Amino acid sequence: MEKDQIIEHLRAAKSAHIKWVQKAKLLINGIEVEKDAIPVDSTECKFGKWFYGDGQVLNALSNNPVECMVAIEELHSELHDIYMNIFHIYFSKQSGGLLSKIFGTKKKITQEESIRALDYYDKLETVSKKLLDEINRLERRLLAVPDEKIRELV
Repeated sequence: MEKDQIIEHLRAAKSAHIKWVQKAKLLINGIEVEKDAIPVDSTECKFGKWFYGDGQVLNALSNNPVECMVAIEELHSELHDIYMNIFHIYFSKQSGGLLSKIFGTKKKITQEESIRALDYYDKLETVSKKLLDEINRLERRLLAVPDEKIRELV
């Protein structure tokens, strides 16, 4: 894989992360979002699939300290832990008929639950910004590596 392909995949993963956060915001704002549209598991979202797949080649970059990848992994995991709280508010204890339980439609929530969800979303957004900072730092490091070094890694 060439350097430009790795950068393209990194940027696509970053974009997927941004879309994931936007879907969580839609949910918080009362827009109907399917239960499975925002993966709870950090290995199931598009960013997680990239990170635990193709992204692992970036561990071998000489100018990329291990701490960078560890920080990304920790922030990404924290992000999903926070979202799990939001998920439970909107999708647990389904009220309604059998079809709503089967299809996982969003339940009606109380004002108190809505406030809690907003608090969780604020935390999620803060962690997301930190994660994006780390991803951008990783991208800058990748851009600084000569193409020849990338070819040696892959």
